[in-house]
Amino acid sequence: MIRPLKLSGAFHVPVMLEEVLDVLVWNEGGIYVDGTVGGGGHAEGILGRTTGRLVGMDRDPEAIAEAQRRLAPFGERVELVRARFSEMEEVLKELGIEKVDGVLLDLGVSQHQIEDPERGFSYRQDGPLDMRMSMCGPSAEDVVNRYPKEELERLFREYGEERSARRIAEGICRAREKAPIRSTGQLRDVVLSVIRSSMPHKVLSRTFQAIRIEVNDELGELRKGLDAGISLLGRGGRMAVLSYHSLEDRIVKEKFRRWREEGKVELLGRFFPSPEEVRRNPRARGAKLRAVEKL
Repeated sequence: MIRPLKLSGAFHVPVMLEEVLDVLVWNEGGIYVDGTVGGGGHAEGILGRTTGRLVGMDRDPEAIAEAQRRLAPFGERVELVRARFSEMEEVLKELGIEKVDGVLLDLGVSQHQIEDPERGFSYRQDGPLDMRMSMCGPSAEDVVNRYPKEELERLFREYGEERSARRIAEGICRAREKAPIRSTGQLRDVVLSVIRSSMPHKVLSRTFQAIRIEVNDELGELRKGLDAGISLLGRGGRMAVLSYHSLEDRIVKEKFRRWREEGKVELLGRFFPSPEEVRRNPRARGAKLRAVEKL
């Protein structure tokens, strides 16, 4: 049985807020970049601990609008830009900023994106099959209805780490021959009709995750964003990254390890949410925070 999504009413609750601030903020008067500003929760925390500037970026226009509302009390200390975090270098160049003291990337999907059925991120509510963080460009509907079977299978296997990848891809192809798959509910029903699992919600989560990663080029963006962030950090500057699944964390871990071997950074550690936070905010489950300091 798939339970309907319980709505929180909040735009987004920042994950591991205190841990992020403790590891990221070291120069009170510095310049910090929140490359995934979302609803502004982490950014608000950074601004509260510093007297300097913050540049917040997000590709989601609704996130930028919410961050503008939330961070308005900080006035000219805040610059918000609608852009991908892979474009960090270009954005800061336009702002006349050469080096920064900290870079934060929170790779999770926001509560608002998950809970709004019109955004199409969740299988628990019926809505358009969208999943675009930027709200423009090819959507999940395009992926599901246009990709060949072999490509769909690859996505589900590589990005979803799903053992039923072939069966799901074949089921989608059979279903779309009869009529296009246009809603999250239709896709959910197709997946449920072909899998044999005692935990269907996990299969659905992995399937939707794979499509979302493809639609938003999340892993490619992450690699580019990490490289952009390290190039912008001044000596002593810090980068903190929150990841939520093994594909993301593997990329972050390998990048950080390579930079350490090259003598570019010192590893500051790996951190997890407390049991209390997970009870308070179940979406924190699975979060992993890694951080480095530039030498």
